[in-house]
Amino acid sequence: TGKCYHTFRGHSAEIVCLSFNPQSTLLATGSMDTTAKLWDLEKGGEVATLSGHSAEVIALSFNTTGDRIITGSFDHTVAVWDVGTGRLLHTLIGHRGEISSAQFNWDCSLIVTGSMDKTCMLWNAVTGTHIATLAGHRKEVLDVCFDYAGQRIATASADGSARVYNAETKQCIAKLEGHEDEISKVS
Repeated sequence: TGKCYHTFRGHSAEIVCLSFNPQSTLLATGSMDTTAKLWDLEKGGEVATLSGHSAEVIALSFNTTGDRIITGSFDHTVAVWDVGTGRLLHTLIGHRGEISSAQFNWDCSLIVTGSMDKTCMLWNAVTGTHIATLAGHRKEVLDVCFDYAGQRIATASADGSARVYNAETKQCIAKLEGHEDEISKVS
């Protein structure tokens, strides 16, 4: 119908990323104002402001059950939040560059993060501990994702290549080359 249900206002700078939760009851927005916000889609109001980053929030992603959300920032960190309370659970520290993307795997046990530091990192989603650093790209990692089974990780890079890693062995199992310029998204 093209009908606008709600207009959400509250960020003090541009919104640069957004995502629905799996139940389509919440919308999360990440902003240049260093915060993320959770919005109630039925009532149209703000549910929570996720504050804790010291720079822009440019990536966010819900887990498959919708009870956790991760936010990635230009402050080089990823934050893990409890959706119900808005409480910060873990701060994932280890990247030496801005975060470009972050995602949970299907069973919510792992988090993968991509960074301008040319690496991808794998984290335990429950404890927030670093598991592995996946290296090999010559330029920034612009996007990362898990396959639906959570067995493989794909990375897209400004070096014009994509890579596929085995999530268990952490080994690169495929180098996908052929683009003439950066690859900005992978799925």
